[in-house]
Amino acid sequence: MACPFLSDPIDIGAQIIRNALRGERLVQPQLDLLAFPEEILIERYHFSSNSILYLHSLLRPYISNLTHRGGALTSMQILCIGLRFFAHGSFLYNIGGAENIGKSTVCRAVRKVTLALKRVLPVMVVFPGHKPVEVIKEEFQRIAGFPNVIGCVDATHIPITPPAQNERDYLNQKSFHSINVQIICDASYKITNLEARWPGSVDDSHIYEECSVYNKFAHGHFDGYLLGDVGYQCQPTLITPYPDPEPGPQQRFNEAHSRTRARIGMTINMLKSRFQCLQKLRVTPERACDIIVACVVLHNIATNRGEEYPVLQMIDTEEEYPFYFEDLKDGMAARDRICRNCFSDEQTVK
Repeated sequence: MACPFLSDPIDIGAQIIRNALRGERLVQPQLDLLAFPEEILIERYHFSSNSILYLHSLLRPYISNLTHRGGALTSMQILCIGLRFFAHGSFLYNIGGAENIGKSTVCRAVRKVTLALKRVLPVMVVFPGHKPVEVIKEEFQRIAGFPNVIGCVDATHIPITPPAQNERDYLNQKSFHSINVQIICDASYKITNLEARWPGSVDDSHIYEECSVYNKFAHGHFDGYLLGDVGYQCQPTLITPYPDPEPGPQQRFNEAHSRTRARIGMTINMLKSRFQCLQKLRVTPERACDIIVACVVLHNIATNRGEEYPVLQMIDTEEEYPFYFEDLKDGMAARDRICRNCFSDEQTVK
């Protein structure tokens, strides 16, 4: 007869309790997330039910659990957990408490959705855009009469927690740790190019000169130019305002330049207002960059589908420029040519 004390009765009891708890999780009802009223979905996820269904059909192959055992999250649950994190930027355990799901499960769900959105970046973010180039130029010119523009460029800092490695590299000129993110947009507030890999200490001009768009401009791939602020060097393909404009054509040039370039400031404002997680990312720099990419993809999807924007917050977009770069001669010549051809007194009279 087998000895009844070969197994520890305490371990047996613990196993019985674990099995019981596991059984309770198996019978937990799964909520139909899309059964909530439309206004609740928009408040919680910043997307309507139709757009959530669209996102689900787009991302389902990349986020579905391989196992179908009881208690595994559905692909719709995984998607909505990710959307809730992006929308509100709550701590992961706050989201888990709201959804009655553990923190580790929430973390895995957010990571899955983030990587799935990153996979579709090349399709959703295309420079100079999905529209014909001439249409893009016409949309920009209708703003303030500025010709031949195919994009506006600027950089914005996304705060992060100080990383364990290379901490000083991420300390920006305003003395907080960040990722310096370069964004190019079109006239309809869609993001057409993204650079989300540079520490906060790197200046805007350096990021631009290392990006793929700059190299393609240099090889003549695009007919047109970008508008940038004084944080960039004036070049034939990146036009900046006159630093000290004279009254008349130069002043009108700067006014039209400012009104047109305002689209990039509004685009960044919309992005940060819709996705509150970008107010500060409490993850490693590598994961922060992935989350930024995911939010940009979602921004374009929301813009394409006509999703309403949450109340825009007054985000400080005023930048300080500790470095002033000498404008290139051919860049200044291009600026003068635009000023003379489009904003001279003769052109104004016409």
